[in-house]
Amino acid sequence: AALDAAFVGGPPAMAAAVVGPRGLVWSGVRGIRRAGGDEPATLDQRWHLGSNGKAMTAALYGRLVERGRAQWGATLKALFPDAAIDAALAPVTIDDLLCHRSGLLDWDILSREVLMAGHQDQRPARDQRSDFAATILGKEPTGPRGAFAYGNVNYTLAGAAIERLTGQPWEEVIAAELFTPLGMTSVGHGAPQGENPWGHRLTGDQLAAVDPARGADNPAFMGPAGRMHMTVADYARFLSLYLNGGGGVIRPETLARLLTPPQGPPPAYAYGWGQQAGQAWAAGGPALAHEGSNTLWHAIARVAPQRGLAVLSLANERTRGAPANQALAQALIDIHAPA
Repeated sequence: AALDAAFVGGPPAMAAAVVGPRGLVWSGVRGIRRAGGDEPATLDQRWHLGSNGKAMTAALYGRLVERGRAQWGATLKALFPDAAIDAALAPVTIDDLLCHRSGLLDWDILSREVLMAGHQDQRPARDQRSDFAATILGKEPTGPRGAFAYGNVNYTLAGAAIERLTGQPWEEVIAAELFTPLGMTSVGHGAPQGENPWGHRLTGDQLAAVDPARGADNPAFMGPAGRMHMTVADYARFLSLYLNGGGGVIRPETLARLLTPPQGPPPAYAYGWGQQAGQAWAAGGPALAHEGSNTLWHAIARVAPQRGLAVLSLANERTRGAPANQALAQALIDIHAPA
């Protein structure tokens, strides 16, 4: 009923779920795969998560620390020992990147020209990220270190650092270290193709489905910042990590690190999650939240680790999808964790 109510007047399709420590508690879907057609959207199709994938890159780094392949607090100078690094960036740490406090600002770096060049670049994503990192590291940051400034640059650079540490593409490392142990078999990168929902663009009252094969996502080099798609069940498998103490995939002490915001001015943001204290539904612990969009999709997840409850809502269009997802997420919280 909550899904029905949120879907009215909303995006072409929505999928949602309630998650507990052992995985899915409930899931549902409404709508059509693409505007102008009549094929229904289904739960076993792939849905784009946008920036909600950032928490996965952060969790991956935690796994690498546990396995002795990485270190918390590693500086950019240590992570990129052969790179020419601006003096102001040299002391910036991996934690600064993963908590968006590096001083690197998207609007000064990810210009339209950079994005267009990325779309046209046919080289492997790892090679693109390596060149991107080399360019960024050599420039003075335009923001102050320690101040929060949300940015895709931070996570793109973190992905490049992971590739330097492991000698493998980020896409392969995250599959081996995180997705495979969790049994997440549906994960892909970029806009989902095949018999999956398409993203949509709303211009005025005109809704247009965007062919996933034609620039329907950010460039491949930005993968660690959020280009992943997967089924609802697989996203639930990831969220359950925060409800069951890491589920044997991530150690409890690593999970605690991932949920601890750095000291400094607000907002409270740690390793892929915005956080709020004092919310009744969170049962005395932090309330985690994140939203993601590549402008054609929208995703929201809200997580209460102390209560052992998470909700998620996904849509294949942003303008109508964002408020619909937000309303549905709150409705599911009200149902499962009433005040």
